[in-house]
Amino acid sequence: MGAMSPSHWAIIAVVLIVLFGAHRLPDAARGLGRSVRILKTEVGELHDDSPDNDKG
Repeated sequence: MGAMSPSHWAIIAVVLIVLFGAHRLPDAARGLGRSVRILKTEVGELHDDSPDNDKG
């Protein structure tokens, strides 16, 4: 009951396509990918600037 079967994923995909339209989904996914990429870059810069790396 915990894991989702392929039929569940298919129902979710159909609902998303109906709600947002087939044209807007790739744009939304592209925007989400850019946001994640920016977040990863910023987190990496925070780790590089941390005082723990300045041992010396």
